[in-house]
Amino acid sequence: MTLNYKIIVHIMGLLLLCNGGFMGLSAGISAIYKDGATLEIGMAALVTLAAGAMAMLSTKGHKKEVKRKEGYLIVTFGWIVMSISGVLPYLFTDSIPSFTNAFFETVSGYTTTGATILNDIEILPEGVLFWRSLTHWIGGMGIIVLAIAILPILGIGGMQLFSAESPGPSADKLHPRITDTAKRLWYIYVGYTVAETILLQLAGMSFFDAINHSLATLSTGGFSTKNASLAYWNNDPLIQYIVILFMFLAGSNFVLSYFAFKGKIQKMLRDEEFKFYTGFVVFFTLIAAVTVYLKANVPVSDYHPMVLGEAESAFRHTLFQIISVITTTGFVTADFTSWTPFLTVFFFGLMFLGGCAGSTSGGIKVMRHLLIIKNGLLEFKRTLHVNAIIPVRYNNKMVPEKIVYNIIAFLVLYMLLFIIGALVLSFLGLDFITAIGGAATSLGNVGPGLGSLNPLANFDGLPALGKWWTAFLMLAGRLELFTVLIILTPYFWKKI
Repeated sequence: MTLNYKIIVHIMGLLLLCNGGFMGLSAGISAIYKDGATLEIGMAALVTLAAGAMAMLSTKGHKKEVKRKEGYLIVTFGWIVMSISGVLPYLFTDSIPSFTNAFFETVSGYTTTGATILNDIEILPEGVLFWRSLTHWIGGMGIIVLAIAILPILGIGGMQLFSAESPGPSADKLHPRITDTAKRLWYIYVGYTVAETILLQLAGMSFFDAINHSLATLSTGGFSTKNASLAYWNNDPLIQYIVILFMFLAGSNFVLSYFAFKGKIQKMLRDEEFKFYTGFVVFFTLIAAVTVYLKANVPVSDYHPMVLGEAESAFRHTLFQIISVITTTGFVTADFTSWTPFLTVFFFGLMFLGGCAGSTSGGIKVMRHLLIIKNGLLEFKRTLHVNAIIPVRYNNKMVPEKIVYNIIAFLVLYMLLFIIGALVLSFLGLDFITAIGGAATSLGNVGPGLGSLNPLANFDGLPALGKWWTAFLMLAGRLELFTVLIILTPYFWKKI
């Protein structure tokens, strides 16, 4: 089977056009705020648009068919091409003059990791800050899902792209046509973003801060316009509670949000993954909040009417950090690694959890944990009843063995890549705590790590090779391993 390279290049061109359009929007923001970077961001947009147009025009006569191999290549190279073009606003404005640093920041944005190499975020032009947040928002729902909604114009089917972009165990669709599914997901995504922006403004944020933090929240990204992240608003609990709510929604399955808006609340409440996701948040928050209240010092707000003192502050900061890490958003209100050694290990473990399948969060995902635990418990029954067929069930439906094997393979690969990731970082000179934290946070797209990569620090101190390596881990984690790793295998390139 010969690869259809023309369709791959053609879709790369389409993605570059989309990226250039978003850069143009950032140039508009720059012009409104008169930050002095309008021309440079505009030039970055023109270069990207020109590259996209050339790619599309040069492959005009392509065969309009995307098979599975092309799907994997389009998704992986789509993210790489978007990241390479996404560095231009940083380079042209001299906000991040180093290509390695700019690429790291861009990959961190598109993969919604939220790790940064910037030491002073607040000195950046508004147009660059907006572009930085937009990279989160574009990557959050998936660059390819966005393209799926546009592909019918070109007469191209998108099922292969969707399966490559979303290789997880969830197969729910909102509509029989995959393009309509993508559109409905984007309607919900945009709607939540607008709603959070309005609420944050009403709570006291400026419009610019509100829109940027909404873009980062719904994408479970974590880039902030402030050096202190959400800790900048520690004296405004209402702002932090609003962000908590939308982080929780962003970490839940967007398909369930659609059903809820259609009046099918019971479908959401009966969903096993959603129940476990909510239960994890409540249970882990109670454990951490009690520990923080009894043993750790956290900042206490001093003038907001909602403040109930230390108990409320301990609850809010722990709830915020629990949801931020579980959903892999990465916003911080305090340095959780400074609370207690127990909580440092506790939060490290949460980096491997992830939100729900069908959400914008990274990590392993609650559904995979749920199914692997169920399968593990059923092994006790299978050991006693050797000849019995005892399937794993999810939402009262039998889960095919193929899915269970896929999840086991995913977990093995995930842990193997985590170990290799930590080994590489330690080889590059990082201490043990920093190495394991850096590998876990990069692979899980969480953002803050441990050691010298703690929530109040950044990734600027990593050696250049370390930045490229963690960028690879971010990309592999965001595309759920198989999509990236499969193209590195020799049999992928063999002609069938």
